[in-house]
Amino acid sequence: MPRKPDKTKPPQHQRWEGKEKPDWLSRALARAGVFPQKEAEDAINAGRVTINGRVAKMALAPVPPGATVRVDGRVVPLSAPATRVLAFHKPAGVLSSTVSQHRTGTVFEVLLRQLPPDLAGYTWHAVGRLDVDSTGLLLFTNDDKLVAHATSPDTQLPKRYVATVFSTADDERVEPLRKGMVLDDGPARPATVRVRDEKTVEVTLTEGRHHQVKRMLGVVGLPVRALHREAVGGIELDIPEGTFRLLTDDEVREGLRYTGRTESPE
Repeated sequence: MPRKPDKTKPPQHQRWEGKEKPDWLSRALARAGVFPQKEAEDAINAGRVTINGRVAKMALAPVPPGATVRVDGRVVPLSAPATRVLAFHKPAGVLSSTVSQHRTGTVFEVLLRQLPPDLAGYTWHAVGRLDVDSTGLLLFTNDDKLVAHATSPDTQLPKRYVATVFSTADDERVEPLRKGMVLDDGPARPATVRVRDEKTVEVTLTEGRHHQVKRMLGVVGLPVRALHREAVGGIELDIPEGTFRLLTDDEVREGLRYTGRTESPE
């Protein structure tokens, strides 16, 4: 005989219907800048975190709206923090890995050890990537919605690269990049291209596919020896290699065309 449904409990998919869906605890702590997510998970596992007076036992425990969360007995606010964006000058030889891959030789290893306490608590997301041998501007943010905004082809946020090439560059040779070309993964949008000298080509894209600049120049017989990113949107690289700076709210809003949580926290 089939089991009758329990009418005293709503279906799972309706559990939060009409209500604000709660965040899970470790992510809420990370988004608020209390801990990076891995450290938040460790604190929860150590019994250091409570929700409404009860010790949280799981990193995925839901945090209902208005709940009081304490770490080591201290109340921590979990309201969404202001969007923070870091400009970082990536050196050659380090990987643009994800935040969950903090292994030796990554941009995170170079960046995170420099952060002051007021920035060290966030989980930082790389906004796009640069190849291991490429250098230049790489952005990081605590706001995953900004990552989606800045990397979406629909946003058409320009990225300016300077390529040092092996062969001799001239306007005739790079003209196919300006008109748009077909790569092995489909058509590429027309690029803005300027030949700085016979070995240096500036390429500005409004999309960012895997090895795109290298592949586009390779098609026209200009294999790339070195690649450097000078700008993303209106953000120009203006810091020494291996260092970072915090963007202003105006730079985020105007330079990246992003109107997210840019108000300064109290």
